[in-house]
Amino acid sequence: MSFSIIVDSCCDLTPEMRADPVFRSIPLTIHVGGKDYVDDQTLDTSLLIYAMDQSPEASSSSCPSPGDYLDAYRQAEGDIYVVTLSALLSGSHNSAWQARQLFLEEQPERNIHVFNSCSASAGEVLLAQRLYQLAQSGLPFAQVVSRAQQTISETNTLFVLENLDNLRKNGRLTRVQAMLTGALRIKLLMGSTPEGEICKHGQALSIKQALTKLVELMALDQRHKGKTLYIAQCLCPDRAQQLWELAKKACQFDRVVITATRGLSSYYANSGGVIAAY
Repeated sequence: MSFSIIVDSCCDLTPEMRADPVFRSIPLTIHVGGKDYVDDQTLDTSLLIYAMDQSPEASSSSCPSPGDYLDAYRQAEGDIYVVTLSALLSGSHNSAWQARQLFLEEQPERNIHVFNSCSASAGEVLLAQRLYQLAQSGLPFAQVVSRAQQTISETNTLFVLENLDNLRKNGRLTRVQAMLTGALRIKLLMGSTPEGEICKHGQALSIKQALTKLVELMALDQRHKGKTLYIAQCLCPDRAQQLWELAKKACQFDRVVITATRGLSSYYANSGGVIAAY
């Protein structure tokens, strides 16, 4: 049975996934210093990071329109599975859902489901890969949806950021946290709640210490055993490899998938950020 997996561009697809026609990415747009950066395959992440660093003002992002998603649905083959970043962080999920309603009015016989990943970046990659495995196995549409929803409920997303300036500029940190991290250069260990909100798990005085604490959290979570660890890195492949080396010693992951952040994930993670999901 044929199928298509449509994701928003916060899903940091691996090169292999981007080359597979099953996957299609719908770009968000980042607005920095009066310029728009479309998060597609032409975007140079390093230039985006540089522009954000140079801008004293808060940058912003805008999600795809329902029309953007609808166009993708019309071109998709077979069953359609849609993955968006957390509905509590972006309007991308709402746009995808509205487009689904319009699409079903045109083609009521089609199977289409929109997933709120309750995550972002590496967490979306994990879900997209899981959907591929389930659909490829030949399971009926309803069973693929059910098992993918279970995957969402079991996924844990954690991240460590080197540079918190963009989160500070955009109000993602409280005033007190912004003052502390700015004055002391504290590294925050963050994650997502089951509902898809950003939460704080701890803090450290160095990236090395923060990565160690991140792995300690993983080791305490028995859900990691036998899973794949997905890591997205923003201009720091060595740091992603360091995280994997630490995780291999403390946890029982089967394997790792390391990918580079695209525009929107880089917008939040900034240079040196790593996001892990399992």
